[in-house]
Amino acid sequence: MGKRSSWALPYLIFMVLFVVLPLLLIAVYAFQNGMGGFTFSNLTAFFTEPKIVNSFLVSLEVALENTMICVLLGYPVAYILADKSLNRSAVTVVLFILPMWINALMRTMATAEIFHTLGIQLGKGTLLFGMAYDYLPFMIYPIYNVLDKMDKSYAEAAQDLGAKPLQVFMKVTLPLSMPGIISGVLMVFMPTVSTFAVSEILTNNTIMLFGSVIQEQFYNMMWNQGAALALVMLIIIGFTTLLPGKESGIEEGGLI
Repeated sequence: MGKRSSWALPYLIFMVLFVVLPLLLIAVYAFQNGMGGFTFSNLTAFFTEPKIVNSFLVSLEVALENTMICVLLGYPVAYILADKSLNRSAVTVVLFILPMWINALMRTMATAEIFHTLGIQLGKGTLLFGMAYDYLPFMIYPIYNVLDKMDKSYAEAAQDLGAKPLQVFMKVTLPLSMPGIISGVLMVFMPTVSTFAVSEILTNNTIMLFGSVIQEQFYNMMWNQGAALALVMLIIIGFTTLLPGKESGIEEGGLI
C-alpha cells in the first residue's frame, strides 16, 4: 500500500464490477437464445423487425432535431454569457444551472403537467420542447467554456484588418468555438437517442423511441433480445464519439 498506484485499486475494482462486468454480461446475453445457446437472431432482429427499425429511425430523427434546436438556442445564449459587455453578472450563468439541480424526471413530469393544464395535446412537439428544456444546459456550457476562454486577440486582429462583425464571427469566433459545439452535440445527441422515460411521459406513449423498445424487452423478460438491442445502442454511441476526432484547435491558417 506504500505505492501511489495502490490507491487506484478501489477504483479498478469499482470499474470491473460496475462497468466492465455489466458490459460483458450484455454481450453474453446478446448472443444467446432462451436456452443459453449461441445465436445471431437477437442482433438480426434489429434489421428485420419493423417495430424495432421504425423506433430506431424515429429516435434518430428526434435526436437530430433536438440537437439542432439546442444548437440554435444554446449558441446565442453561450455567446451572450461569455461576452462581458453583454453579461456582467455571474448570477446569469447560475440561472441556467438551477434547473439541473432538480431531477430530470421530475422536471419532465412537471412539464407534462403544464401541457395538461394548458390543454395542449401531447405529441412530437411537446416531446421536442421537453427534451430541449432538459438538455439545453448541456449545449450551453461546453460552448460557453470555450468562448469564455477564447483569446480575444484573434477577433481584435481580424477587426484591425478590416473585417466586419459578421466576418469576425464567421471566420474567427465560430471556427474557434467548434470544439465546444462538438462537445455539446455529443452531450445532447447521445442521451436523446437512447432515452425512454421522457418520451413516454411527454407523448403519453404515442411515440416509441428506441430506448422504450429496449425497456419493453426487459420488462417482458426478453433479456436476450433486450441485451442485443442495448449492445447495438452502445456500439452506435461509441461510434458517434469517435466521429469528431481530435479536439485540437482550428489551425490559424483557416481563420481568415
